[in-house]
Amino acid sequence: MAADEDTGLPASLATAWGFKARPSKGPKPGLSLDRIVAAAVGVAAAEGIGAVSMGRVAKELGASPMSLYRYVGAKDELYILMQETVMPAPPGPLPDGAEWRTGLTRWARAQRAVFHENLWLLRIPVSGPPASPKSVAWMEHGLAVLDGTGLDEATKLGVLMLVSGYVRNEAMLMSDLDAAITARGHSPEEVMRRYRRTLATLTDPERHPAVTRVLESNALDQADEPDADFEFGLEVVLDGVAALIARRD
Repeated sequence: MAADEDTGLPASLATAWGFKARPSKGPKPGLSLDRIVAAAVGVAAAEGIGAVSMGRVAKELGASPMSLYRYVGAKDELYILMQETVMPAPPGPLPDGAEWRTGLTRWARAQRAVFHENLWLLRIPVSGPPASPKSVAWMEHGLAVLDGTGLDEATKLGVLMLVSGYVRNEAMLMSDLDAAITARGHSPEEVMRRYRRTLATLTDPERHPAVTRVLESNALDQADEPDADFEFGLEVVLDGVAALIARRD
């Protein structure tokens, strides 16, 4: 990743933070960084992040691929600018008297909403800790929510990594499952019924007593609501954070 000569930052971050000057005029009339990023977001939303390339974005804009490099130095720089474009500001301040759990729940739900609205974000490789303007703003908000918990700063960062990791993993899993269900043309309920029949065929009480107990219960009778699954998992994660806070106290 090339670095900006003036700041020493990777060029992608220097551009996102506004340290790197954006060209005011380009070789093609009407071409601008904002238009390039918007076109890239459009391609990702329609075809997935794998379809985003300088050539593909240039085709959308009716420009040559080389003309884009006047504005964007590389694809990883474009990725960061795309993320900055679709990422909203973090949730506003907590109401007076609200506790950390309320704030972290709202923080997690808001992140999940961003992923579900922009599933292509989940496919961008994670290349390092938060360093772009909006990702740092989200980190700032999450850390502020944990003020007053008694946790040290390193532990607060660990809590945010745990919660954001859960959110990202859940969003990716639900995205993959939804895509698979859509491709098969079955409803979630039918998929669960088929899975139940498959398990019943492949297992027996002697070798798989725990699975048998699940089959004999109503746990696989119908598909759970995705929101309910997310809330259940989030509550379990936050229960662990609450236990950590109590132990530190």
